[in-house]
Amino acid sequence: MISKTAPNGKKPATNSRLKAGVTPYAEMGYWQPDYEPKDTDVLCAFRITPQADVDPVEAAAAVAGESSTATWTVVWTDRLTAYEHYQARAYRVDPVPGNPEQFIAYIAYDIDLFEEGSIANLTSSIIGNVFGFKALKALRLEDMRIPVAYVKTFQGPPHGIVMEREYLNKFGRPLLGATVKPKLGLSAKNYGRVVYEALRGGLDFTKDDENINSQPFMRWRDRYLFCMEAVTRAEAASGEIKGHYLNVTAGDMESMYERAEFAKELGSVIIMIDLTIGFTAMQSISKWARKNGTILHLHRAGHGTYTRQKSHGVSFRVLAKWCRLLGVDHIHAGTVVGKLEGDPNTTKGFYDILREDFIPTNPMHGVFFDQHWCSMAPVMPVASGGIHAGQMHQLLDLLGEDVVLQFGGGTIGHPDGIAQGAEANRIALEAMVMARNEGRDFVTEGPQILEDAAKHSKALANALGIWKDISFNYASTDMPDVVATPSF
Repeated sequence: MISKTAPNGKKPATNSRLKAGVTPYAEMGYWQPDYEPKDTDVLCAFRITPQADVDPVEAAAAVAGESSTATWTVVWTDRLTAYEHYQARAYRVDPVPGNPEQFIAYIAYDIDLFEEGSIANLTSSIIGNVFGFKALKALRLEDMRIPVAYVKTFQGPPHGIVMEREYLNKFGRPLLGATVKPKLGLSAKNYGRVVYEALRGGLDFTKDDENINSQPFMRWRDRYLFCMEAVTRAEAASGEIKGHYLNVTAGDMESMYERAEFAKELGSVIIMIDLTIGFTAMQSISKWARKNGTILHLHRAGHGTYTRQKSHGVSFRVLAKWCRLLGVDHIHAGTVVGKLEGDPNTTKGFYDILREDFIPTNPMHGVFFDQHWCSMAPVMPVASGGIHAGQMHQLLDLLGEDVVLQFGGGTIGHPDGIAQGAEANRIALEAMVMARNEGRDFVTEGPQILEDAAKHSKALANALGIWKDISFNYASTDMPDVVATPSF
């Protein structure tokens, strides 16, 4: 039952907790303001928007109860468990600055509530039931603290950033990629031609898009054959290791394993999956990738349906943690300057979660808890969606070195051809990395650095001529609740 008046915060007597009937969640022990979270607890920060007549503390207690052991009425079978051990505990409720309807509820879950090494079980518990709760207008999972004891039950990324760079023999700069366009309708041979032109022009990777699987216009086996022929030819022409993200997403796991095995037989260094296959399938193919020495790229297809809105859903920072645990080597994580959603501070938090071993609490980045990864391999973030060579100084500054910069339209849309588009991106990147390594202020001088490099590259000059003034300046829908203020 949801109480419409504020609870007194006192721990109820045992006979009250077990009295038949409907008891407010806070009075059943799901609100414990004096609770000190244990190092082994899973901690969650929920953004709650209670209905107008619902007390926020009771709403927080209800979320804690319904995502752990409670139901709408007292049940006698509680007597058969150590229910106080298994109850989640809401221990703090903070108002959201500037939004009187919303609150951040902090909830602690004992580690015994979760199966070891299972994102499917973790998510079924935390988000499985509470998001349709009538007493709440909206609910969003903003962040989680995964305790080290639980982190160590997962294998994490099959390889990680360092191992990937050693596989590819590429160091000291971001990697470059492109998604084949148009993503639907090309024949397998023409698709392979795009891959070859982009790779020989200077890119490290090309990529299937999320909705390329095995359709009537291009079956998967044909695509794999022509793509890997293109990769092999581009490697011979360039002397570099190249890759194409072969999407193994399919309607069942048996088909996915078949496609992954064929990709390995053809010599592919990397395969790809879509988020839409589900967490269990993702973990299964991650184990395969580790066993078979194949880099695993994750396209976060569909994530925006629940990560984008500020008031309801699951933040991408949480999804990023789940994906690092279950084990992917790449994940799309935003560009800031591209066509897709991405506030600079929020995106910085995403990238830190994927790449760093310890992430401290940082409200400016939307990070609510310290997170220790205990040497779990990092994930390579991928920046894609509306980026081009004219933004190279911004991309290097905002996203750093350990990132894949994917220029789809910014490669394939070049007026002189695909290879020239790839060449423009590679020259722009190397000019900017050189300026950085020389100690120059490459952010401020970025446009001039690109102009100077374009004097020696017609490909870059033409790319800048078309795209240098293109930007996507829209207000982000997912920004931190705090802003930096000057100190005096």
